[in-house]
Amino acid sequence: MADLVYSREVENMCVVAQGPNHGPAPLPEEGLWIKAKDVKDISGLTHGIGWCAPQQGACKLTLNIKNGIIHEALVETIGCSGMTHSAAMAAEILQGKTILEALNTDLVCDAINTAMRELFLQIVYGRSQSAFSEGGLTIGAGLEDLGKGTRSQVGTMYGTLAKGVRYLEMAEGYVTRMALDAEGQVIGYEFVNLGKMTDFIKKGDDPSTAYEKSQGHYGRFTAEDGAVKYIDPRKE
Repeated sequence: MADLVYSREVENMCVVAQGPNHGPAPLPEEGLWIKAKDVKDISGLTHGIGWCAPQQGACKLTLNIKNGIIHEALVETIGCSGMTHSAAMAAEILQGKTILEALNTDLVCDAINTAMRELFLQIVYGRSQSAFSEGGLTIGAGLEDLGKGTRSQVGTMYGTLAKGVRYLEMAEGYVTRMALDAEGQVIGYEFVNLGKMTDFIKKGDDPSTAYEKSQGHYGRFTAEDGAVKYIDPRKE
């Protein structure tokens, strides 16, 4: 760094001793109180949400940071096809960078960049999910958000005043049928878990068998429970 240059006004000032100089306020980090003075003093796992400039898509970003270095990244996107490809690049770029480097790295997509900014602010202020977890969370903890099927939790619903609601995707999977009661109200739904179906096919099941084994329903779906009509939410 170049030598500091002072203005003539500052050069002519006398020295006044500094009184309070107790350093930064301690932050809760992985079960400890840390006075963070450098990037390497930052650790924690946390999540954040980002959005692109036209606000047509969003990103949920999960980072696991140890001593300032990103060791694990989970990038989940929705609403924009190009964003999924950007997520693939970001998930490869982020590991090994300090959080300051990542903040100043072009992660290709506005939403992912915004999520990185939000995470940076959270974690440098000690607002991590693992703030009071002694020793922090293991590398791999980010995958727990995805569940056993290692798929993002997605909900997709659509509705109009004229025709009512349509359930399209739930956490359990792709909605195939909705159950209606005698008054035409939704009382349950049928779904197929696409992750399980794919796994069954990989293990040797034929597609029809895998499809049947991956089906389930939720709520009052059967006729015994009051269902009088079933509709395909995408076609009816």
